[in-house]
Amino acid sequence: MSRFLARLFWTFSRWSLVSEPAPTRPTILIGAPHTSNWDFVLMLAIAWQLGIPVRWLGKDGLFRGWRGPIMRALGGIPVDRADPAGVVAEVVADVHAGEVFGLVVTPEGTRAGSGWKSGFYRIARQTGMPVTLGYVDRTTMTTGLGPTLEMTGDVAADMDRIRAFYADKAGVRPHLRTEPRLRDESPDAGDRSA
Repeated sequence: MSRFLARLFWTFSRWSLVSEPAPTRPTILIGAPHTSNWDFVLMLAIAWQLGIPVRWLGKDGLFRGWRGPIMRALGGIPVDRADPAGVVAEVVADVHAGEVFGLVVTPEGTRAGSGWKSGFYRIARQTGMPVTLGYVDRTTMTTGLGPTLEMTGDVAADMDRIRAFYADKAGVRPHLRTEPRLRDESPDAGDRSA
C-alpha cells in the first residue's frame, strides 16, 4: 500500500525524486534542510518509493491520544526528553537484531537557529550506523537521498563533508535554512553536544 501511495504522490507532485540507491543496512537518515513540516511528507514519499522501512523520533506529546497509533504506524518512536538515552538503547537493540531501517533525524528543527543538534552524530557513533544525507531542494524542486557516510569521530572533517553536500540545498522555505554546523565541533562534540 505504501509503495502505491508513493507512486501516486510522485506522479502528481511538482517535486522530482532524484536519489542514490537506498542503503542496504541500518542508517541514520538525515532530513535537511528541515524548514517546513511538509518535509515529513516528502521523506515518507522517498522512503516508501525506495522501499526503506523508516523510523523517526518525535516528542512524546505527538503520541498521546488518537494520534499515537497513527504516528507509530508511520514509524514514529516517542522520545521522552527526560530520558533520551532509552531511545538509543532501543535503536541499538534493533540494529543487533538485524533489522534494516532508516532512522530519520532532523538535526536543525523547523526554525532557523544557531546550529544543528548532535544527536544524529552521537547515535551514529554509538551504534556504528552510517549517515545517509536526505535532502529537499526548492531551487531545483528535487528531493531524495544523497551519499551515505561513515562518521569517523573527526567531527570537524565529518561535518565538512556534510556541509559540502548541503551547500546548494535550499529546503522548502529557504529563509529558514540553517548551516549544517554542530554547536560545538570540537573532537568530543559528538559525545557532549545536545
